[in-house]
Amino acid sequence: MWTEDEAFKKYTAERVLNWDKAASAGREKRWPRYYRNQLARTYRFCIPEGASVLELGCGRGDLIASLKPSAGVGVDFSPEMIKEARKRHPNLKFICCDAHSIDIEGKFDFIIMSDLLNDAWDVQQVLTAIRPLCHNETRLIFNFFSHLWRGPLNFVRRLGLANPTLQQNWLTREDMTNLLYLSGYEVFRSWPEFLTPFNIPLLSGFSNKCLAKIWPFKSFDLANFMIARPLQSVRQKWKDSSPTVSVLVAARNEAGNIGAILDRVPEMGGGTEIIFVEGNSTDNTYDVIENAIKHTSRNCVLYKQAGKGKGDAVRTGFAKAKGDILMILDADITVPPEDLPKFYDVIYSGQAEFVNGVRLVYPMEKRAMRFFNLLGNKFFSGAFSWLLGQTLRDSLCGTKVLTRLNYERIVQNRSYFGDFDPFGDFDLLFGAAKLNLRIVDMPVRYRDRVYGETNIQRWRHGWMLLKMVACAAFKIKFV
Repeated sequence: MWTEDEAFKKYTAERVLNWDKAASAGREKRWPRYYRNQLARTYRFCIPEGASVLELGCGRGDLIASLKPSAGVGVDFSPEMIKEARKRHPNLKFICCDAHSIDIEGKFDFIIMSDLLNDAWDVQQVLTAIRPLCHNETRLIFNFFSHLWRGPLNFVRRLGLANPTLQQNWLTREDMTNLLYLSGYEVFRSWPEFLTPFNIPLLSGFSNKCLAKIWPFKSFDLANFMIARPLQSVRQKWKDSSPTVSVLVAARNEAGNIGAILDRVPEMGGGTEIIFVEGNSTDNTYDVIENAIKHTSRNCVLYKQAGKGKGDAVRTGFAKAKGDILMILDADITVPPEDLPKFYDVIYSGQAEFVNGVRLVYPMEKRAMRFFNLLGNKFFSGAFSWLLGQTLRDSLCGTKVLTRLNYERIVQNRSYFGDFDPFGDFDLLFGAAKLNLRIVDMPVRYRDRVYGETNIQRWRHGWMLLKMVACAAFKIKFV
């Protein structure tokens, strides 16, 4: 009878020997080489160049090298694999040690584990061991094999077309979600990849970029990917400080709502700045705002919009904002300003990094949203949830909140999608999803408009939204 410690040592020794043999065998076999290239493509989409990256189970180091990190560290328990990695990628650091008892210094932007957890003795111990290597914004990204491929993979290995492995863990996404929670992490995105993990000319590209992303084909994908972050209870993002707030109000033909906005927007955190961006109104909105600012003790600023559309107004106002937390409040105040502290609390606590208002949970007032607008909202919410991989009940709600630092990161990455959003909402949502930010819905009560008319033209703007869905599909989903 083996003791637990003896069993672990035997288990590890067998695997070290197995992977040492694989490293000494020379060139990697053709089938896994194609699969590894597809893995690298997926990880490159998730991780920007220049990040600090730690890879557990790095093997020969090709995956972490393909990410072009500013600081890259690879860890593997196979001495022969580490020797190969150091030879192939001398610009990176490689350490021979067991992931169960990793002992290195520093904190990393990303910690990746590709096909490692299938082979781990104690998955929870591995996840717990790397917790000290995480800072507040660290992302864990990993992939593991689907149960459905257990038989086919064993068959391929028996044919000698892939590296042989010993008995493995066959984990479900539910298993991993639970293990991550027990280890102090929160999963906020998971998805399958690779319907065809070997190279068939013409077919493989179409299969993996398109079919693998849609039902029912995605149920047969080889790999499960997950992105997780440290649980909020152990985060101290703001420590003892009270972040300041900038509330952006894009106002076009909203003269009758300005006084109510100044009266009803609450003071939050270390101080609240209200930024009005007036959008070439046909009424006297600009003059009303200018006069109101002169007669209030609130911290307010006013800018005249040079371009057109709410998106341009958002970019104009946020570029001038001084607050640590940025908020968008529609000038029609159909979303009550009194709800803004709830958004502040979610960001301040670290429960989310992007908070999206949702008008579809509570009953609306009778004239708040027309029937076809409601149908459009439900359709686009489903479409964007599918595209972004995070649930969005109401993608068209104007109330959105994030930190200024994350907004600046979105701006730096804006060229990936292009300047195509006249509304401002989707530029932020797409950017947040591409940066792997945790998006959370915040239910609000949606009220009737008390002054003026909506600036939304449902058919023309609906067509524009469809085009943005198509654009995002090829930038986020089918890549």
